Amino acid sequence: MNVIEAKGIMTKSNLPVADFSVNPYVGCVFACKYCYASFMKRFTKHDEPWGEFVDVKEWPPIKNPSKYAGKEAFIGSVCDAYQPLEAKYGRTRALLEQLQGSGISISIATKSDLVLRDLDLIKTFPNARVSWSINTLDESFRREMDRAASIERRLEAMRQFYEAGVQTVCQLAPIFPGITDVKAIIEAVRGRCNLVWLEDLNLRGDYRARITAWVHENHPELDDLYRAIYAKKDRSYWAALDAELRAWCAEQGLEYLRDDDSRRADFGEPPIVVNYFYHSEVKKSAKQ
Repeated sequence: MNVIEAKGIMTKSNLPVADFSVNPYVGCVFACKYCYASFMKRFTKHDEPWGEFVDVKEWPPIKNPSKYAGKEAFIGSVCDAYQPLEAKYGRTRALLEQLQGSGISISIATKSDLVLRDLDLIKTFPNARVSWSINTLDESFRREMDRAASIERRLEAMRQFYEAGVQTVCQLAPIFPGITDVKAIIEAVRGRCNLVWLEDLNLRGDYRARITAWVHENHPELDDLYRAIYAKKDRSYWAALDAELRAWCAEQGLEYLRDDDSRRADFGEPPIVVNYFYHSEVKKSAKQ
């Protein structure tokens, strides 16, 4: 662990969901096997594998935070802002305290229940949104994939934020073809969240071989499916799942939206299910 000096903390974002991307840490000890943020290692001076190091950021006080009024910040785009070191260093809380009262909206993505510590502070932000990634209800599979809080703890944190009136999101991501039970997870988060985002397992970078090797060792019956999706670029699995979930949601009284329509979500009850699925579509949206 190193403490590093950062020139600033607010970084302009090209993500379709926020104006600024904010990361109080470099690296993340949750070490998700499928972590898309592992590309960040090349911008560090670390030799350790991604997931084995964390740098704690120090930055100058944010000058004139009111200039961010009406904007939105996404906290935790390439790290988990509530990983264990946050309990000691409180950099995410310091950020929230500096932005409090500025008029900026915040979205926080985490796999931790430490975020409960800051519930009262987060509630003071307009349109605050907190999301938890959940792609399984099976703890044995979860432990294979990450070192974060248990699914039970994530669900309980989600419930407390939801009941406190904070917009809550289940990031049902990534969906492992043939493994993730999407319907069971949606059922588990009903009454705990306002929105469900769906996202496909995107196998790019150095973790592709790691994931396909794990699938082969643990689910060899899925080898052909993964080869079709990730080697032959066959999207029929996702198209079929899309159609199946659309029909199921209609039966369940859930609103099922495409990404293009997600802005009109009213965060009501029961939860709205948004189909994100394809990374190529999200990437295209980010460039617009």
